[in-house]
Amino acid sequence: MPDIFRIVTYKEPSIRERSVEVPVEKITTQEFQDFLEKFIKTFETQLNAAGLASPQCGINQRVIVAQLSKERKIMINPVITKSATATTETEEGCFSVPGVYGMVTRPKRITVKFLDRHGRRAEMDLKNFDAVVTQHEVDHLDGILFVDKATEITRGDWQLK
Repeated sequence: MPDIFRIVTYKEPSIRERSVEVPVEKITTQEFQDFLEKFIKTFETQLNAAGLASPQCGINQRVIVAQLSKERKIMINPVITKSATATTETEEGCFSVPGVYGMVTRPKRITVKFLDRHGRRAEMDLKNFDAVVTQHEVDHLDGILFVDKATEITRGDWQLK
């Protein structure tokens, strides 16, 4: 078995599927912890990675990893519980849509609740880039790609609908 996952692109139907929640009792199993290690290793091999969602690895479970300003966070079953009305527009890209970048408007601040890699409940208030990265990755869990929200494509070949 390879030591990292292959990145799934927009051409594969599974990237558009809604991911399933991870049962709490499964989180501490050796099998799931092994998945997390391989998932993190996959993330670490991606140049300039800000985040990765498990559907991008062909695993439609609600798990993301994000490199936040202070630390790397694994979020299992993340739910955005609050979003600011103030927004920010940033250029986003994605390993699942290679070579394409576009401008996306998102809330500037969010609160996200999730389970950590040990199954413990956690909550974080995030702002600016950390909020954008987390929203981008949570979108993947619902089968949404950044190009679905982009107002303009700044680099690459993609037609907005």
